[in-house]
Amino acid sequence: MRFVLASQSPARLAVLRAAGVEPVVRVSGVDEDALAASLADPTPEELVTALATAKAEAIARDEDDDAVIVGCDSMLRTADGEVHGKPGTVEVARQRWQKMAGTTGALLTGHAVLRVRGGQVVARAVGHESTLVRFGRPAEDELEAYLATGEPLQVAGAFTLDGLGGWFVDGIDGDPSSVIGISLPLTRRLLRQVDVTVSDIW
Repeated sequence: MRFVLASQSPARLAVLRAAGVEPVVRVSGVDEDALAASLADPTPEELVTALATAKAEAIARDEDDDAVIVGCDSMLRTADGEVHGKPGTVEVARQRWQKMAGTTGALLTGHAVLRVRGGQVVARAVGHESTLVRFGRPAEDELEAYLATGEPLQVAGAFTLDGLGGWFVDGIDGDPSSVIGISLPLTRRLLRQVDVTVSDIW
């Protein structure tokens, strides 16, 4: 049985490898903005779960082996209730950090697990994880140096826990692997729902 990660995230891949899994990485190509726009007033939890599901299903269409496919998507809900994905530009990342500094946000990660046999999806399980993140207050020169690395531009919420952004996170309440991009405890529970155990994929 192949374990397929429907994500190009190196952080998710690193979490799985450290946890004893060597997944096949396949990128879905899902248009996240278009999908989000097509949903009728979703909650943040519904949004990240829908995006994760779409990524997994896009990969499942081309999967003809015995496989389990995992899709994930993350966003940050800031203290003012707004939800943010990847900032994309230095300007947007700077604005987000100026707003996030010294506050607490919720990193939401949607998960979808599909069990495929003979090219058909025979079981599916979805869920999400929410972890509180307590942001520090980087000095202006520290923030500018961080923005110049490019790291915060392509990650949900404009920060990482496992990279350079970890210097500016004072703490978390919840699952650290979910903040990095894939919750191991939630993924284990979802795998059980499709009759796969963690030991099957080690």
